[in-house]
Amino acid sequence: MKEKLMAYAQEHGLYCLPDEPMSRHTTFHIGGTADAYFRMDSANALSELLAFVRQEKIPYFVLGKGSNLCVSDAGIRGAVISLHGMDALTQNGHEIVAEAGATLANLCCFAKERGLGGLSFAYGIPGSVGGALRMNAGAYGGCMKDVVSWADCMDENGRVMRLERKQMALDYRTSVFALKRWIILRAGFALTPEDPSVIGALMNDYMTRRKEKQPLNYPSAGSAFKRPQGYYAGQLIEQNGLKGCRVGDAQISEKHAGFIVNVGHATSRDVQALVARVVKTVENGSGVTLQPEILFVGEKA
Repeated sequence: MKEKLMAYAQEHGLYCLPDEPMSRHTTFHIGGTADAYFRMDSANALSELLAFVRQEKIPYFVLGKGSNLCVSDAGIRGAVISLHGMDALTQNGHEIVAEAGATLANLCCFAKERGLGGLSFAYGIPGSVGGALRMNAGAYGGCMKDVVSWADCMDENGRVMRLERKQMALDYRTSVFALKRWIILRAGFALTPEDPSVIGALMNDYMTRRKEKQPLNYPSAGSAFKRPQGYYAGQLIEQNGLKGCRVGDAQISEKHAGFIVNVGHATSRDVQALVARVVKTVENGSGVTLQPEILFVGEKA
């Protein structure tokens, strides 16, 4: 597979790295190597690559900013396809069109500079537009569902479709994109005119709160568990005596028990063992079954 992928990349002039450590491309800093790591810069190139891997029956995985992922220590077989090169931002009246690879930070700053409000909640979420829309990312009372109006996506056969918001099945940390292998290409965000200084003040306030409450000084995958109805995952974990609990170099944050942090050289196996311990302990102690928000991907070690 690797030889075929590298030959394809060379023939088509694509950016591709063989045996690329996925720890370099996830906020957790965890993960073995990918056979071939592609960085795409256009939808056409993406469509052609997908046609090739389907024809050759080569597995593939589409990567955003890697902010809610834990990649296996054994890595990922086949092609990892990053959309980082597809990161353009444009304005159309009160709408901003963002390609999937654009970071949320850049999207928020772009909107602020143009006096368009509504995205401040997303400032500080360490993800890409595509990844955030896929999981309907949110914080501080806002989420992507509140601001997105449409999205262009590519299905498994390379067909491009436009979905309106009501067609995206956006719900708590899920969407139609998470349920199907549809790749988000770009999205439109309907925003509201607002004073840039007011937007900036709100963004700074949210960032200050993040720094005060979240363990941003350690690599992590963000919130480790989904919020169970009627509870907060972090509180349940702390109430069951797990704050600071550690397996290898994976640790329940001592600052915020809702986060698992990499305090050194944590492995995917460390993280999975810690998640299992938390789920079992909280279930036994509080009768609540926590669901991981972290997505575990890659070859089984």
